[in-house]
Formats: sequence, C-alpha cells, structure tokens
Amino acid sequence: MLPGEKKYPHIFSPLKVGKFTLKNRIKYASTEDNFNTDDGFVTEREVAYMEVQAKGGAAIVTTQGAYTDPSGEGKGYVGMMGIWDDKFIPGLKKIADVIKENGSISMLQLMHCGRVGGIELPYTVGPSDVLQKLPRFRPPREMTKEQIKNCIQEHIDGARRAVEAGFEMIEVSGIVGYLISNFISSYTNIRTDEYGGDVKGRARFMVEILEGIRKEVGPDIAVGIRLCSDELLHDRGGNTPEESLEVIKMAEATGIDYISITAGWQESAVSVISRDVPMGNWLFLAERIKKNVKIPVSMAYRLFLPEFPEKAIAEGNLDIWEMCRPMMADPFLPNKIAEDRQEDIVPCMACNICLARLFRDVPVTCMVNPWIGHEREPGFGFYGFDKVASPKKVLVVGAGVGGMQAATIAARKGHDVTLAEKSDQIGGQMRIASNGPFGDDEFMRLVKHLKAQCDKAGVKFSFNQEITPAYFDANKPDYVIVATGATCNKPDIPGVEKIVDGFDVMEGKVPVGNKVVILGDMGVAMSIAQHLVVNGGHEITIVGKAKKFGTDINPSYVWRVRKKLKEGKVQEVRMSTPLKVTDEGVVVKTPEGEATLPADTVIAAKLESNRQLVDTLDKAGIKYSTIGDAYKPRRGSNAVNEGFRAALDIDT
Repeated sequence: MLPGEKKYPHIFSPLKVGKFTLKNRIKYASTEDNFNTDDGFVTEREVAYMEVQAKGGAAIVTTQGAYTDPSGEGKGYVGMMGIWDDKFIPGLKKIADVIKENGSISMLQLMHCGRVGGIELPYTVGPSDVLQKLPRFRPPREMTKEQIKNCIQEHIDGARRAVEAGFEMIEVSGIVGYLISNFISSYTNIRTDEYGGDVKGRARFMVEILEGIRKEVGPDIAVGIRLCSDELLHDRGGNTPEESLEVIKMAEATGIDYISITAGWQESAVSVISRDVPMGNWLFLAERIKKNVKIPVSMAYRLFLPEFPEKAIAEGNLDIWEMCRPMMADPFLPNKIAEDRQEDIVPCMACNICLARLFRDVPVTCMVNPWIGHEREPGFGFYGFDKVASPKKVLVVGAGVGGMQAATIAARKGHDVTLAEKSDQIGGQMRIASNGPFGDDEFMRLVKHLKAQCDKAGVKFSFNQEITPAYFDANKPDYVIVATGATCNKPDIPGVEKIVDGFDVMEGKVPVGNKVVILGDMGVAMSIAQHLVVNGGHEITIVGKAKKFGTDINPSYVWRVRKKLKEGKVQEVRMSTPLKVTDEGVVVKTPEGEATLPADTVIAAKLESNRQLVDTLDKAGIKYSTIGDAYKPRRGSNAVNEGFRAALDIDT
C-alpha cells in the first residue's frame, strides 16, 4: 500500500457502482474544452487530453458533454463533441479505448445545453420562454410537445451510440442551466401541460430520458445523472432545496446507479466555485442527499484538497470525490495523492480562466498548467524533458510565479539555473495578493508548489540580489529570463511624496487613513479597494482614465468585486486623471472640470513594468526574454505560461 493510500484510506477504498467496482473514490468530472472540430468530431488533441486524465489514476474518467441534436440547439460550446449521428462513433471510440487502456472506467456524458445552448443559432430552446439574465446568451423559444419527445429520443439514441463506442458508463447532465435543469426548475418552466406544473410534472422530461436510456442500454451499463441539490435561484423563483431533493429521489427511482450533485446555475447571483467559497463549503448538500438515497453520491465543487473528501467519505456523507478543474490543473493528482506527494500537485487556483476561455469560444487554457491541450506535442515535455545537448548558464531574475516556473522548466531541461531575487521573499505579486480577502490566501499554494519544484530541479536561489553590469561581468550568464514584474507607479505630479505604494498597503506596511483615494482603474486598484472595504473604517474613491474599471478581472470574479465595492460605498471617478496631491486631498481633472477629492491617504495602484534590466542586457549583448508583468502588466496566468515558454525557447 502506498503512503498516501494509508493516509487517505477512504478515498482509496473500492466502491461498487452498477456492476463495476471502482479502484478508488475519484472521478474525473466532465468539462468542456473546445478542443474538437466545430462540426462535432473528436480530434487527436481531445484524445490526448483524455488519455492523461486516465493515466492520472482516477477510477472513472468522464468525457466532456456530447450534444444530442442535429440542429445544434443543444450545442453550447464551439468545440463540443457531437453524438447525434453514427458518424461520430469512431471518434468517440478512440476516447473510450484510451481511457480503458490506461486503467480507468470510461464514462460518456450526454448534454443538451438548453437556454445556454444554440451557440451557432440566433435562439435557444427550453420548456418556456423565460428571458435570460445573462446578456451573452440568446433568447429562448418554448419547445413543443413534439420537440420534447424528439429530444428525449435523441438522448436515448445518444446513449446507444455511447455503448457502441465502448463506453461503460453514461452520465446525463442536468445542471447549471442546461436543458434538463430548465425543465426541472420553477424559474424556467412555467408550462401548464404534463411537462410543467408541480415538481413531478417538471421532472417528467428527466424521468422519461433516464427510463428510456436504462431500457436502451440494459443493466450492464452504469447510468447516472448530474443534478442541482440547490439551484441558488431563490431570488427569482427557483426550486427550493426540498424540491431538488424530491427530483433526485425521482431520478433514483428510474434505476440509475449513482447521482452526482452540484450547487447553483450560471445565472445564480451567488458565488459557487470561486475562491471566495471556502473549500468543503458544499459538503452539507452531499450529506443531505446521502441521508435520502441508497445509491452512491458523487460531488465536486471546491473539494481541492483530499482532507475534505476523506473526512466526508469516512463520515458516510459522500461516496465519490469528483473533480474537473483540479485535474485540469494536474491530471496526475490522484496518483500524487496516493504517493503522498502533495507538494508536487500543480494546484488549481480557481482563477476560472478555463471558463473565461470557454465562454469566449476558444480552446481552454490553464493558469497553472501550460501543457493543457499540448499533451502529446513534441518539445512540450508533458511526460518529461530530454536533457539539452549543450546546457547553458541561465539567469532568471525575479522569484515571482513566472520566474519560478521558468527556472523549474529550464533546470528540468538540464540547464544550470540561478534565480536571483532582489528581496528576501519568493512569490512576487502572488504573495502580495494572498493578503487579500475571500480565499486569496490560496495563492500561496502555487507559490509553495513552484518553490518545491525549483528545489527538486536544482535551481540555485540568490536572495537580496541586485542585478548590475558588474553581476554580469562576474557571473557571465549565457541567457537571461527577465521576470522582474511590475511596481505601483506613482504619477509624476506635485505632491507625489504623499502617495503610498499599493503593494505596501496590501502587506500592511503603511497606515491607511479614513478618507482614501486610489489611483488606478484596473484589477489591482479594485482589489486594494476591496481589501480596505473588508478591513472597514475607510471612505474610498478610485480615480482612473477608463470608462469602466476592472476590465482585466476574470468574469467569474469581477461581478463579486463590484458587488463588494458597491456594498462598501466605494466611489468611482472615471475618465479622470490626478493633477496634484495637497494636504487636503487629490486634485483631479474630470470630464466636468477640476475637483478636489478629500484624502488622508493616496494610494498608487497603476502597474508599470520593471524593465530597467532590459537596457543593461541590450548593452551587454546577452540573449534574453522578458515575461509576465515585466513585459506588460497583466494577470498571473500570463506570467506562468510565458515563464514556461521562455524556458522552452532557450535552445532556439
């Protein structure tokens, strides 16, 4: 028995689901990725991605949702797999085969995206014509009874094709605002026929799909469904938790083999999967369902660390630990937990760049996993790097997450790597951001992980190190990666000496008065404002040139930040520039003219790249690359991914 299996005995215990015995309690959950063709065919890129999920050690590996209708009404993502015709079976078979060949049970998910579907159409479909709350989506059309019956049969036909492709388990998606959840919810189903009305009528669509699939595929194929345990739509007439439980019991009665539960819709005005939701927050939902059903219960959502599912399984409140984003970040997470190598797990930051990319109709990327979608590509080193023929002496300047990523990869390729840091701490802006509220301390998981990888790869750290021409003369590096980040720029205006550094504010290095003016209009400024709102005792104004503040913040977070700032009565002075700082406050130029904003503390929060080293390198004729905020102030995902690619490019 491996050390991690002893440490987490319940996670690594077997479980019977249908006729199958799971080797552990870990299920890779379905997630879209836009890796397939726009007409629904599986690509080799998708097969490679699913292959590594199976190699990673999960008992069950689930495909992304496959849409079931030829019209594309059920298609919610441009690269979504199709299953509405037999022509898709050969491609789907490649996925089933590669999952089984690598020791996991193969599961295919059927998904009709309903009111968030019709990605290539001017409309969406649903049980009723209920307008969308999210402007991204198209207006819905009410389905006729004939269309409902056809859709049910399309799900059944999709299940048959999944079995013909070799899948051992079938999952039906009924969550987050997809079609089945549209029928179930009193928010989106206001029909008066047999597919509407009370909760039993609203669940009829789901029941007929599950009964039809079970009859079609027989007892040897395991069948399950994902359903909301709490829609979190209480502000607009959604189902109560009691109604959701009733629906789950109706699903169980159809003869399914397991239930996967979730919380919330895409339209819910409640945080569900972002960092401000504490890990383990939703386990009470699993406990409630476990007390009311006899089949195994699976759940994902903010269960990133094994301690949470281990305890829940031990207490009889959960059966299967389900993950998508954590295993997008590190497909080998199950094996690393079994080996008790948690410092080697690439930690998901719940940044949701994967979702942002998905909703922008492009292939997903990951803040912490540069390999995603490139698993089989030569040179990317997903399964390990070949050592370079001619190792170079590489200097990485800056021990933020981009610099540490670059240093790790360069060292793994065989280069002699030194990482120089002007302070005595690692982590850069990620460490500073970890002082923020609402779960931002999780950023240190990534900082600590990258430090551990640097140490294992043999990177030499040099702290309190200023890089000067004399340093180059003495050390003679062959290649330099500039990862010096950015600083909060203090504008060159009268009274600049009265302005304090935004990073110092986040780290508690300077006192902050009652009346605060923050200079900057992007995410850093808004994050500092949110930090001060939570601390309390401040009247805050943000000043910036932009028409809309915080446009660089991920869509999963920006609404929450704006909500907190509104609750904190933070004022925004847009399309404005500071002219001077006086003892009374900040004089600003606004579209209406000059105004003085009272301030006890003025905070610089506009980032400016630290590029001083570039001139020195140019003069010295040393080869270099510039990454992250040193190139241009952006987000942490840019730093990590550019650090990775800069290390790959050293040999070219």
